[in-house]
Amino acid sequence: MTYSGFRHYDRNLAQKPTQVQDANGAWAAQEPHWILIEDLLQGTYGMRRKHRRYLPQEPRELDESYDNRLARSVCPPYYQRLERMLAGMLTRKPVRLDDVPDVIREQLFDVDLQGNDLNIFVYELARKIVRYGHAGVLVDFPSETDSEIQNITDTSALRPYWVTYTPRDILGWRSEIVNGAQKLTMLRLLERIVVPDGEFGEKYLEQVRVLRPGSYELHRQSDTKGKYDVVAEGTTSLDYIPFAIAYSNRVGLLESRPPLEDIAELNLKTYQIQSDLDNMLHISGVPMLAFYGFPSAAEEVSAGPGEAIAFPAEGRAEYIEPDGKSYEAQFRRLEQLAGQINELGLSAVLGQKLSAETAEAKRIDRSQGDSTMMVIAQQVQDLIDNCLRFHADYLGQQQSGSSFVNRDFVGARLEPAEILALLQLYTAGTITQKTLLDQLAQGEVLGDDFDVDEELMSTQAGGLIDMSGGSNLTSDSIPSDQVSMMDNSQPDTQVQ
Repeated sequence: MTYSGFRHYDRNLAQKPTQVQDANGAWAAQEPHWILIEDLLQGTYGMRRKHRRYLPQEPRELDESYDNRLARSVCPPYYQRLERMLAGMLTRKPVRLDDVPDVIREQLFDVDLQGNDLNIFVYELARKIVRYGHAGVLVDFPSETDSEIQNITDTSALRPYWVTYTPRDILGWRSEIVNGAQKLTMLRLLERIVVPDGEFGEKYLEQVRVLRPGSYELHRQSDTKGKYDVVAEGTTSLDYIPFAIAYSNRVGLLESRPPLEDIAELNLKTYQIQSDLDNMLHISGVPMLAFYGFPSAAEEVSAGPGEAIAFPAEGRAEYIEPDGKSYEAQFRRLEQLAGQINELGLSAVLGQKLSAETAEAKRIDRSQGDSTMMVIAQQVQDLIDNCLRFHADYLGQQQSGSSFVNRDFVGARLEPAEILALLQLYTAGTITQKTLLDQLAQGEVLGDDFDVDEELMSTQAGGLIDMSGGSNLTSDSIPSDQVSMMDNSQPDTQVQ
């Protein structure tokens, strides 16, 4: 059978799962969209490993020549940098928590039991949402079996933790409408674990976690290839599946498409054209010595600074090198690809756009980019709120609180003239001190740790309040006119 890479695009999407480890049809429909992006994230090494899939071997090109060309080919990291940039824009400012109980807030400093706090967790989550189109977070609670595996002797130390799953790990699901809302009734999640193998070795196994409202099963890969055995099962304290989802390009329930897939394809095209151009420049970089009027039956000759060649009458030798006119087309094509990538969102990586823009066009581009990021920010915020609710239900807390994810994706520090204008408005009595401080904080003039309410309290009390946490005064030591002023400006503040 003749090999054809195009079979990669012709897949049977109507597969029917029969085993616990089998993915459903929606997973199979999404999987071709992930492959290129996952390989690009491995950089040049990952692209070289796939060799002919992404860098075709030309007809009559020798294997040795192809291997040399492959070794010289470097994949530009456009997609990888853009993914990091977008996730960094989302977490440029820490996630704000409001009315979250102290016991939950403290546990969020190690939200995944891997040493990551909530902000690092959200950054990695955002990268997966941008990469695949959506991602899910399971709020799990270790069972007694898990505590034995992790050598936890004090079961009172067990607490909820958050785990991220990409669409590649979500093998199948079922849902139904309950009280007007779509609820998951079954969920199968693929996990990869490392177990000891001998005294020093280790081996990697796969396991599938099957979740249903109020119960779970753990199917682990056995030594027999393709066989999964149930190694744990039990009940949970929740009557629902504590799994939250955030999308960046939704198609359906737990189904999406990567929003940066077009940029990934352009990144691949740049890799291929740059490889062709580098190969031509390498070959043409060394001129070829040509002999004219030299007998074709002559023995092989060599040329060098310490050698001489005897030519017959009217014979000569000269170097031949290409004029390079065809290279201009390759350079122009690379510039076109760079422009397309710029227009699709990589301007922050490649610098300014190649063509001049009007101020209005820049505002439109900014609003379009912000609107896409705004959707992701809102989705991530809703996911965190749902996970806080799951976390609180595990702990029996009545209140879970809420979160706020940054929407200020690009730094916009106030200019000195704008600061002066705000000060003039405050001096004229047009705006209050709180409005002034809020505007300065939002304009990144004040630090992220600056607390407007505490600052107002301190300044209105004549600077007598210790901002380190203590207080230098009591209600009896504050003059009556200052108490009256504080009560009028801060109706919710009580001086203890």
